[in-house]
Amino acid sequence: MFIPIVYPQLSVPPRLAIGNEVIAVLSVSPLQHDHDTLASLLGRDQWRIHNALSLRSASAFLRAHAVPLVVCEHDLSPGSWTQLLDETRLLAIPPVLIMMCRVADDSLWAEALNLGAYDVLAKPFDRTEVTRILSSAWQHWQRQYCFPTILRKVMPTSTAAAA
Repeated sequence: MFIPIVYPQLSVPPRLAIGNEVIAVLSVSPLQHDHDTLASLLGRDQWRIHNALSLRSASAFLRAHAVPLVVCEHDLSPGSWTQLLDETRLLAIPPVLIMMCRVADDSLWAEALNLGAYDVLAKPFDRTEVTRILSSAWQHWQRQYCFPTILRKVMPTSTAAAA
């Protein structure tokens, strides 16, 4: 029996990245420079960067749009990345959150990972590191929300077989 997974925020279920698919990323920072730098490092061929300058605008965007990845500044005064992380957990399909910070020491890294962030991006950004972390986060999100759908289609569970 095929049991569909419901995606209330999406008009269609998320797909695997095939071909020229563009991956949406929400960049959350009060600094326009962060948004501009991420956009220039990632390019526009594979990545579409959406910008939010505050916790409030990021929350509103996430309630209206499903995105797989969020890159969030550590300090969102007023507010913090942990508040945004908590809000993403309430979404039907939560995005992967990557925290960015100018001073990314070991204790901050441990805190971020222990609280549920996927990774930490240190500033100033390095093109190779940004691409590696976002690509890895995208693959992680796909494994969580795309592959289970495929597996249910390929290997449906059947109660009739047990009878």
